[in-house]
Amino acid sequence: MNNFVALVTICSGMAALAALEAAIPLRARGPWNRTHLGPNLTLVGITFATNALMNIPLVMALSWAQSIGFGLLPALALPPLWSGALAEAGLDLAWYATHVSMHKVAWLWRLHRVHHCDPVVDVTTAIRQHPGESVVRYVYLAAFGLALGAAPGAFAVYRIGSALQGLFEHANVRLPLWLDRAISWSFASPNLHKVHHSRHAHYTNTNYGNIFSIFDRLFRTFTPARRGLGIDYGLDGFDDPKLQTAVGLLALPFRGVEASSADPRFIATVPAAPRA
Repeated sequence: MNNFVALVTICSGMAALAALEAAIPLRARGPWNRTHLGPNLTLVGITFATNALMNIPLVMALSWAQSIGFGLLPALALPPLWSGALAEAGLDLAWYATHVSMHKVAWLWRLHRVHHCDPVVDVTTAIRQHPGESVVRYVYLAAFGLALGAAPGAFAVYRIGSALQGLFEHANVRLPLWLDRAISWSFASPNLHKVHHSRHAHYTNTNYGNIFSIFDRLFRTFTPARRGLGIDYGLDGFDDPKLQTAVGLLALPFRGVEASSADPRFIATVPAAPRA
């Protein structure tokens, strides 16, 4: 799947979910929804361009690895269906590991807080990402993908699937609680991921999963989806309108801003999230 097809697919998904947000919003639109739209879409465009550039060397590296039989999956010689399924799971584990490190390593958090300081969460928040974070994510994907020996096609499927899932889990849509809870048994549901965007670190440092929720359950970073209904989004100390511009967000990792409740220096002192 080439970059153009991927772009059209993701933009179509974003437009469809934006229409769904208008029809069945979880929360009514407010001033921040209008204010964050321009900066978010600017960062979305930068992320698209950054990812398109990095896709090329990574796909070439995966093609080379496949040609010489490098990696775990070629060594196992599994049927294509099983090999593809394990590649998807392995790449999603890479995404989980990347996300955890973004919260626990101070300089990575400085990049990732661009995403987290959005005072509202909707479909445009999903790809509101600093280009430095995009680079870090691709380094993880490359390391895991090459170690697995994932096929270029499996990588393309994962990237499209993870992008669409990211749009879905950030969307400001109101789902019946029973449906959201059912989805969260296997996948990151909208309410499940909303917990992760809380201003309170004991919730922000949970529900890291991108596609699958199994890794949060396995590594004990899971908070139930029902807790995502009353979340106060954003980061304390980052609501200054001057910071919430496209230029302000791009400069944010390099500026000295008051620490938020989710700053890594606070992680050790914040109690674990309550268990259901």
